Amino acid sequence: MSSSTDQVAADSAAPAGPWRLAWRRFRAHRLGWFSLWLFSLLFVLSLGAELISNDRPLLLRYQGQWYVPVMQDLPETTFGGDFATPTDYLDPFIERQLRQPGNWVLQAPNRYHHATINYFAREPHPAPPSADNWLGTDDRGRDLFARLLYGFRLSVLFALALTASGVLLGLAAGAIQGYFGGGTDLLLQRLIEVWSALPELYLLIIFSALFEPSVGLLLLLLSLFGWMGLSDYVRAEFLRNRQLDYVRAARALGLGPWQLIWRHLLPNSLTPVVTFLPFRMSAAILALTSLDFLGLGVPPGTPSLGELLAQGKANLDAWWITLSTFALLVTTLLLLTFMGDALRDALDPRRARP
Repeated sequence: MSSSTDQVAADSAAPAGPWRLAWRRFRAHRLGWFSLWLFSLLFVLSLGAELISNDRPLLLRYQGQWYVPVMQDLPETTFGGDFATPTDYLDPFIERQLRQPGNWVLQAPNRYHHATINYFAREPHPAPPSADNWLGTDDRGRDLFARLLYGFRLSVLFALALTASGVLLGLAAGAIQGYFGGGTDLLLQRLIEVWSALPELYLLIIFSALFEPSVGLLLLLLSLFGWMGLSDYVRAEFLRNRQLDYVRAARALGLGPWQLIWRHLLPNSLTPVVTFLPFRMSAAILALTSLDFLGLGVPPGTPSLGELLAQGKANLDAWWITLSTFALLVTTLLLLTFMGDALRDALDPRRARP
């Protein structure tokens, strides 16, 4: 019994690994830790946007039958209408039908989808905030809260995808340059210099004219240019680490180049990559917002923060459009910046152990 107790005590007293120490330092950074929780909460809520903001009921019971309109396309005739067209649940006639005795409806907290145009609105558009539209409407009558919620989700998902592609390409290019060095490094450096000299904005304009705008095309074009900054950091880490004793020992034991890169060099060269992630996400969100503001981003009708900023510029009297969009964008970028600062401090080897 005493031996097992001593073993547990010895395990608990054993020094923690560098990544565990970094995680402890990150959690000790109150602002960064709070920013991570708040950003994660906002992102999780946006993933369930259809349950928070939707013009279709989540669940309803009509004349003894149960329906899930959020997952079904029900014609108007289902609820006593005259035409077999998709049901407009904001229609006063449909609302009266669903409120009849014996019927039951579960609505989303906000009764508007990002594409919903309320044809029965009481005020002209853009309309200021009200009980029906919490943050007002845009110039086409679409609910601003719904546009912001779905636009935030699109921006974060786009930033995650662009960051992931940039990390993969940057790691591959930097690892090859840093490990092999010599002529390989020199050749890739020249190719990267030529590629980075290409006018990215002009290429976006050209491809926007040649192809139908889409999120996938935009992601592909930005991915082709978003990895070069990270590759320089990875290259520097590999150039430094490949001269260390543990790499020489592994090479002497017969490990090949790719085994050395995957097992030893790459895990010890991830510090700049992890630190780079929040700032890369901020840059991706800003890039998408800027392109949408210029009309070179996502297709028309897609919820976008940049498109809302463009609407605010075109409708200066509708202050709620610019104010709400700007507040969400600044909050998102600040949270990512605080997370990046906390990661940078947590991964700094010069900081004392907490």
